[in-house]
Amino acid sequence: MNMRAAKNPPPDLDYKYYGFTDADLEREFTIDIANPQGIFREKRVWKLGELLTTLREKYCKTIGLERAHIIDETETNWLVNKMEVKDPSEVTNEDRRFFFDSLQWTSVFEEFLYVKYTTTKRFSGSGSDSFLPCLKIVINKAVDLGAEKVIIGMPHRGRINVMADILHKKVKEILAGFEGTVPRYDQQAWGNSGDVKYHLGCMYDYTAPDGRKIQIQLMPNPSHLESIDPVTEGRVRAEQDLIGDTQRKKVVGILIHGDAAFSGQGNVYESLQFSALQGYKCGGIVHIVVNNQIGFTTMPRDSRPSLYCTEIAKSVGAPIFHVNGEDPDSVIKASKACAEFRDKFSKDVVVDLVGYRLYGHNEMEQPAFTQPLMYKRIHSMKRLYDKILDRYTAEGIVKKEEALAKAEAIKKDLEENFVAAKSLTFSWKEWKPKVSNREPWPVKNKDTSLTKDQVYELADKINHIPSDFAAHPLVRKVYEQRLKTIKDGKGIDWATGEALAWGALLKEGHNIRISGQDVQRGTFSHRHSYLHSQTKDEVYIPLMNIAPKQGTYSACNSALSELGVLGFEIGYAYADPNNLVLWEGQFGDFANGGQPMIDGYIAAAETKWGVQSGIVLLLPHGYDGQGAEHSSARLERYLQLADDDPYVTKPPGQLNRFTNWQVVNCTKPANYFHALRRQLKRDYRKPLIVMSPKRLLRLREVLPFPTVGCVNHRRIHRHQAL
Repeated sequence: MNMRAAKNPPPDLDYKYYGFTDADLEREFTIDIANPQGIFREKRVWKLGELLTTLREKYCKTIGLERAHIIDETETNWLVNKMEVKDPSEVTNEDRRFFFDSLQWTSVFEEFLYVKYTTTKRFSGSGSDSFLPCLKIVINKAVDLGAEKVIIGMPHRGRINVMADILHKKVKEILAGFEGTVPRYDQQAWGNSGDVKYHLGCMYDYTAPDGRKIQIQLMPNPSHLESIDPVTEGRVRAEQDLIGDTQRKKVVGILIHGDAAFSGQGNVYESLQFSALQGYKCGGIVHIVVNNQIGFTTMPRDSRPSLYCTEIAKSVGAPIFHVNGEDPDSVIKASKACAEFRDKFSKDVVVDLVGYRLYGHNEMEQPAFTQPLMYKRIHSMKRLYDKILDRYTAEGIVKKEEALAKAEAIKKDLEENFVAAKSLTFSWKEWKPKVSNREPWPVKNKDTSLTKDQVYELADKINHIPSDFAAHPLVRKVYEQRLKTIKDGKGIDWATGEALAWGALLKEGHNIRISGQDVQRGTFSHRHSYLHSQTKDEVYIPLMNIAPKQGTYSACNSALSELGVLGFEIGYAYADPNNLVLWEGQFGDFANGGQPMIDGYIAAAETKWGVQSGIVLLLPHGYDGQGAEHSSARLERYLQLADDDPYVTKPPGQLNRFTNWQVVNCTKPANYFHALRRQLKRDYRKPLIVMSPKRLLRLREVLPFPTVGCVNHRRIHRHQAL
């Protein structure tokens, strides 16, 4: 399975390491342990040679398991029994035929693309052909266990096959992407944008045998490897929250990785740690590592210090199945086990699917330039489909004549789609990747203002602290002062304007989620949205006590991460345009750590994929001391990314709609109040970048809050690219 492992087997796997000799192989030993598991449940007395043979059969062939790092005994016992106790229903001939059908389709499709588009980049999955059957088995098992929605995040390799076979995207439309007949996304408004065919996302709905409506989503992603991980997890968590799936069983996330990226990209760990964090966990993610044993042109010995590419998963106690992708039975067993483990223990689980890469990094490269010996061996190998066809024919699992006839039928269908793709005409709206069933609530009145009575009523609710709650005296004083400034109509500060905006949206039924470092309190001790009892472990949240049927307010103090956490919130924001999702940098320049997410998913998502998002970035900004890294939020960077060309005239009245985002530098709490409410008070969504103040949070010169009933969204000055 792994050349490095085969050359250097651990010495403690040799029985002679423990002082035994060949003469001991026939000696009998009684295994007397409490709560025996696996093979010791069935048999207590073993000859040493018999025991070695049995363990090698279970662990040293085409499937292996890493579990020693897992602390929970219940989990390890379950894994031991799964590996060691033979279950006739574990791998059936029906499973093998399903595997073969999927393998046949992906192999014929890959060969077809190779013949028709030899010099076109498509990032083939050939060489790791069992990946598609593995993914389908995981999905089917998850659905059998009760899942109703499966959300997939994956890189470019093998993506076209997934779109065609699992997401059921029309083949002629996929081939039209190769032919160049697919129009760019709303080109009249956006110009020459769009994205390559192996970055697009889509959605597929079908009815399960028991009548349940099942949905599979493939998230769109940019070229940044592993950047899709937290975005997918955020989307999974949001979908669970939207349907009240507190057990996290109905919406399941699956992440596909390459071996080099899984061990090399820091975002992998940032995403893995979400698995146990209260505000981010989504009941476990199934990770499938498509292990080609190479990264671009770099061999494993040069790209990681560890034997396996999956070492990082041990940090969160995830079991790791290592599987030879050339053995269908092992792939079937591991795929089912992963889905079952995730469902039973609500934890991440990994299958390391070891294969190879038939071509170069892309099909236009010559891999023998850098790996001549490796590719000499690869090109001498028989394709997996041909090997399994011969094996299953000999074992009577499939009939060769029927299999060959089906392969010809697939080829014929692909040829017909190939012809149709050359003259296919359709609009960008038909090609637009669908990533959500939800649309913004219809808004007749886009006014963001409130009447005085509404403000006063809201002020009483959001500033009320129960008398029997032991709030910190200074925090209680802050809330009393906030209520006074609202009633007096002057001196309203930034945090009060924010709370009023959020409170109004919550009362209207919208959900609000803010995430980042110290967001409950606020970096500058200005927000205090979660109140901590000074006498016991208890929290009171005024924004959750406004009205009986209000929306949910959630402020999540995040892990010390920008890239992963920002990606998570982007995914969360994609799920429902009627929620307000915010990410706050502790200081504005902390967004530097999340810049790939900002470039690939926020600034460009609508132009590339037609995906709108109303996410809000709060970036404290100002040259108020505290050093260079705590001063500028890089306002110029966001203005530059706001649009392609400032000299291209936008359609009349559509300036806001046809820019990548809106950037505001609010100088008064009233501006901020209306900017936040405007995010959900229009019939489209646009990211909002806020240059949040630091010293201005409490500066008296800017505190007056104009008569609320007289201020509407038009009073906010728009900051677009100059």
